[in-house]
Amino acid sequence: MADDKSKQDERDRSRVAGDERYEIDYFAKEAGVSIDQARELIEKHGNDRETLMAEAAKLTAERRSA
Repeated sequence: MADDKSKQDERDRSRVAGDERYEIDYFAKEAGVSIDQARELIEKHGNDRETLMAEAAKLTAERRSA
């Protein structure tokens, strides 16, 4: 059965819900950072997914060069 496109919710996929454990877990895995680092990034930079991914990339680059 195909997806019913008329039954879409109003979630904003461009944001990370920092108060939801599963969202933090998913973001941490997607970005290649620890859960604690993900929480720190959300606290410091807000919940915009694009910004968080850029900042996580900086973190992982720093970790590789060290």
